Amino acid sequence: MKFNILTRKKKQVINFEGAKAIKLSPEMELYSAVVTSGLGNKFYTSEEERISRIRALICQTDPEFVAKLAVYARTKMNLRSIPLVLITELAKIHQGDSLVSNTVTSVIQRADEITELLACYTLANERTGYKKLNKLSKQIQKGLGNSFNRFDEYQFAKYDRQTEISLKDALFLVRPKAKSDSQQAIFDKIAEEQLETPYTWEVELSQTGQVDYSTPQEKADAFRNKWEELIASNRLGYMALLRNIRNILEAGVRAEYIEIAGNRIRSESEVARSRQLPFRFLSAYREIQKVENEFTSYFLDCLEEAVSYSISNLKGFGLYTKILIACDVSSSMYCQLSPKSKIRCYDIGLLLGMLMNSKSKNVITGIFGSKWKPYSLPSKQILANTQLLNSIEGSVGYSTNGFKVISSLIKKGKVVDKVMMFTDCQMWDSSGGQNSIQKLWKEYKATIAPSAKLYLFDLAGYGNTPLRVEQNDVFLIAGWSDKIFDVLTALENGESTLSQIKSIKLNSD
Repeated sequence: MKFNILTRKKKQVINFEGAKAIKLSPEMELYSAVVTSGLGNKFYTSEEERISRIRALICQTDPEFVAKLAVYARTKMNLRSIPLVLITELAKIHQGDSLVSNTVTSVIQRADEITELLACYTLANERTGYKKLNKLSKQIQKGLGNSFNRFDEYQFAKYDRQTEISLKDALFLVRPKAKSDSQQAIFDKIAEEQLETPYTWEVELSQTGQVDYSTPQEKADAFRNKWEELIASNRLGYMALLRNIRNILEAGVRAEYIEIAGNRIRSESEVARSRQLPFRFLSAYREIQKVENEFTSYFLDCLEEAVSYSISNLKGFGLYTKILIACDVSSSMYCQLSPKSKIRCYDIGLLLGMLMNSKSKNVITGIFGSKWKPYSLPSKQILANTQLLNSIEGSVGYSTNGFKVISSLIKKGKVVDKVMMFTDCQMWDSSGGQNSIQKLWKEYKATIAPSAKLYLFDLAGYGNTPLRVEQNDVFLIAGWSDKIFDVLTALENGESTLSQIKSIKLNSD
């Protein structure tokens, strides 16, 4: 008996707050760690610890799943760095067929990702000096050879930067076979470092700033004219347009060009093509919210419309489906997505929660920390709602007492069909009591709402959850992208959380 008790204690999983938790399967843990990775430090773990855990999980997981997860992270979740880590680690443990090369071909979406993958490979294999690119995986080499054939001169020139591993280095190492004489001419230009410098909007603005102007007003007029020219010519990419709304406003751009820019931002087709993560719209909204300009409100409305299109394919829930949306604003959710980002993990939770709120007709929405507090919010103000909840997050305290969301439903005898919690899953009872969301969810299902479902939207990927998922109608969905709602739709259709990943088709050589 003593031996059995010790064994149970040894297997008991404890989360970062010291509460009992459930460890995910290797596939689920790898999925949640990858799609919530900005390669920056989290509240409880460092970047190095996360990468080490991902490496260990790759060794415990089927190689084909790892390959498909890399493609899913790049093409569906629009992540750029972590798929390269997955490829690098996969190449260490899997050889003998085309799985790795097919994964490389599927993941590489931009010309600079060729050199980024090589840089990741040298770091992961701890290679330095002039031989750091020696002994490259043959399958990575083969996949990169295919990738070289996909880009034109402009795409290569746009990303030909002064980095430790250059395009020229990559060309000599990979030795891709040109498919035409014109392509061979491009490869020759890379080798001779003679790619034609692309004429981008950044270059045009830089040249405008280098002119000697006789007065400050003349300089201001020149910049206004340049912004108007760039807007009219459609030479600004969608992301560049989002990032420069403030500059456009401050340059005094005239109404006819403001309208052109606004129509692009609010265009459903432009939003779909741009594949922006939802928090990009939030960043732009915050950047211009306090700009004193007569067109600021117009752009705020354009951004609201644009972010709503990011979930245009989500059917949502009507008047007869009762939804509860709970967003975690505890202190552990204050970590930044990456070292340079102003967006924090709880911002993502609030924004995703408000996206779901916009698609729900019968909904209770609120925030939780030390306590749970619901708010009635209009469905059409996604970004404004996010900002409002952001401004009052301190009103609920900073512990992760997620159990109080379910406790409130029990006390009120309130029946809901779906509970959706946007959280890092590190829940506990900060009062030192024995309350847990696992126990209360079981009670809620048994006494009040037998058919209710609980969805944990994991925003941190720490590898454990407060309840056992995919049992007793509890599900885990991870990530920061609007694509998490595709997973929700799959679950509603009776599929599993990982079904979309497993259905990925890899490009063949």
